[in-house]
Amino acid sequence: MNPLFLVFVAAASCGDSASGELPKPTIPVLERVVDLDVGQSQEVELSNGQHVTVKLLRLKESTDPIRDAVRQSRVEVEIEGHRAWIVSANYHLPVTVGPVQIDCPITKGPTRNSNGDAWGLAKDARLRLWPAGSPWIAPGTFGYPVKQRWFAASTQMANEPVYVDHGENPKVRKIYYHYGLDFGGCEGLTEVVAATDGLVVSSGKEVLEGYRDTPVSPRYDVVYVLDGRGWFCRYSHFHSIDPAIKPGVKVRLGQRLGLLGKEGGSGGWTHLHFDIFCRQPSGKWGCHESYAFAWEAYVREYRPHVIAVARPHHFIRSGDSVELDAGRSWSADGKIARYEWTFTDGTTAQGPRVRRTYAKPGYYSETIKVTDAAGHAAYDFAIVVVVDRQRPDEAPPSVHVTYHPSLGVRPGTEITFKARTFGTTDGEESWDFGDGSPRRTTRSDGNVKPLAKDGYVVLRHRYEKPGHYLVRVERTDRKGQTAVNAVHVEVEPTPLHSGEKTR
Repeated sequence: MNPLFLVFVAAASCGDSASGELPKPTIPVLERVVDLDVGQSQEVELSNGQHVTVKLLRLKESTDPIRDAVRQSRVEVEIEGHRAWIVSANYHLPVTVGPVQIDCPITKGPTRNSNGDAWGLAKDARLRLWPAGSPWIAPGTFGYPVKQRWFAASTQMANEPVYVDHGENPKVRKIYYHYGLDFGGCEGLTEVVAATDGLVVSSGKEVLEGYRDTPVSPRYDVVYVLDGRGWFCRYSHFHSIDPAIKPGVKVRLGQRLGLLGKEGGSGGWTHLHFDIFCRQPSGKWGCHESYAFAWEAYVREYRPHVIAVARPHHFIRSGDSVELDAGRSWSADGKIARYEWTFTDGTTAQGPRVRRTYAKPGYYSETIKVTDAAGHAAYDFAIVVVVDRQRPDEAPPSVHVTYHPSLGVRPGTEITFKARTFGTTDGEESWDFGDGSPRRTTRSDGNVKPLAKDGYVVLRHRYEKPGHYLVRVERTDRKGQTAVNAVHVEVEPTPLHSGEKTR
């Protein structure tokens, strides 16, 4: 019998209020999930009925010397005679190997020194397989869960150690590897929408009868939606939940759930935490990695020409070097013409990958601009956290920047910018809006009280002309460690009025 069918049935066997059983799945799952030990193989029936055998040949996990955190996991697999190395999660999409597409959501390393088990992994690695050329999730059944641009602000995604809220603490050896998707956004302004059709099984502290022995863990800032695949989708850290979102209500894909915030266990930075839980091959409830689904949904909905990717962040000691990698960037026409780096110190470089050495501790935000053959451009930022080699138990401060709106910005649109510094109360934030306007200064609270309502400082700004603008915010502590963060604002030309001619 199909392995995922067993997972699917298990996910649908826990009980609703009337019959003691969850609703039966109504939407097909396109991926097939297997957990394997090194040297183990398994025959898998794909969603198109094709049978393939997958074998896990090797596992390599790289750790850093500061926290002993796993920074990269790689697996070598063999599928029908085709061999390939695959990087686990950390902003990597499925790749084609012979007759399949495959990814690796999790390996055993992050489950050994983490602060909890979110995956339900009982073997060396988890693999997911799709037929070659298949969508990763059924079209029309999954949407991008926030109303904003892709990578509009900082993110933390599967297997990335948390860092935005000054979370890279050298003294802490139990690592919080983020297992869902954290989309940084603007508190009280960015809309959170349903990623699927589904049944609201909890909203705030209210839970629908019959769902207490499931992954549902109610909290005042959290909503759980059960979708047609038997997946429990969790949305966390709401600033406010829409009053219509009550247990027992059925929601539609794209329906407003509320406004993004920093409530609950957010660490004090404003973001949506989104994850999916379902039964895993081990029989346990576990996270179902959703980066590929969010990517595919965003591309379908917003049709970008190009996406720049320079994440995840890096964590090193002063004097060490690191490779910055924008090779996972994407173009709709299949080719990126130029990769252009601009570094915090004002120097530049070309190419998808560059190696940099950092002499001074700090929180760096390095800019990559990718351009396709038609001249369409996109930007991303590689965050490099550099710990002072002479004070290895201290981390530099960090800063988080957000803005709203990030979609449909025109000349004259008022944009709300918010920022918060973490790890220091020294100094002030200095703002450069990238358009030649005078610098401005603010003083956020340093995250002394993470859930403080006024923790973020607020500025408003308008751009007079269309174009791409890089907004840079920095703050320096008394030790001379500077935290720099940046966001990209695209101001689109004003639409022509009816009957107006172009020049």
